[in-house]
Amino acid sequence: MLLRFPLTGTTSKLPLSITRLILIPGAITLAVTVLRLVGELRHWSTAWFNPEAGGPWSIVGITWLAPIFGIYFAVRLACSGEGPKSSWRAIVFAILGIGVGVAGIYLYIALRPPFSFEGRLVYFWALQVLAAMVTLPGWPALFRTLLAYGLAARIPVAVVMFFAFRGNWGTHYDALPPDFPTGMGLLAKYLWLGFVPQLTYWVGFTILMGMLFGALAAGLARLLRRPQQPAS
Repeated sequence: MLLRFPLTGTTSKLPLSITRLILIPGAITLAVTVLRLVGELRHWSTAWFNPEAGGPWSIVGITWLAPIFGIYFAVRLACSGEGPKSSWRAIVFAILGIGVGVAGIYLYIALRPPFSFEGRLVYFWALQVLAAMVTLPGWPALFRTLLAYGLAARIPVAVVMFFAFRGNWGTHYDALPPDFPTGMGLLAKYLWLGFVPQLTYWVGFTILMGMLFGALAAGLARLLRRPQQPAS
């Protein structure tokens, strides 16, 4: 028996509460954040807990959860009658959002604008937010859910980063990029590298990845769904 995966949002079920929908994913994400912090503080394997600035490609990290929970939210929403008007429309807008982000990166590389360090950060924050917003028309219910989940995931990280900067913990939460300007105080450092990017760039990243993988999951489910047979 195949799981029925309604995609048009026409069922009579009550809409899911976003708070309840993101509760368990949010708790799992918080647990991963705590685990990563402990792993970096105790200097566990850098392959699993990368303490470098940005923590790239660390096996333990919450960035990997965005596509996973994007699929989870898509399934839950679709099964409750809050699927997209068209799964292909959702896919197109998700890919379009990714395209906007990639185009913005290539534009920056090609033009090499004479931005300061702060100007460069603002450019990429705005680009990521714009790219995420492009995906909204494809599946508004999934977008709202991912926005709420992204904030729930990233606000704890922003809190951790404040204390990491204050205490110089030597983790990726307080690591400075090589071109970071000297002479910044704690508050300025935290705002530029912690608070603002977590609530803009990384929330946007969560939305982009969640919308893409969620929309693809909806499209795949539609392809695999067997046509209904007339009753005998």
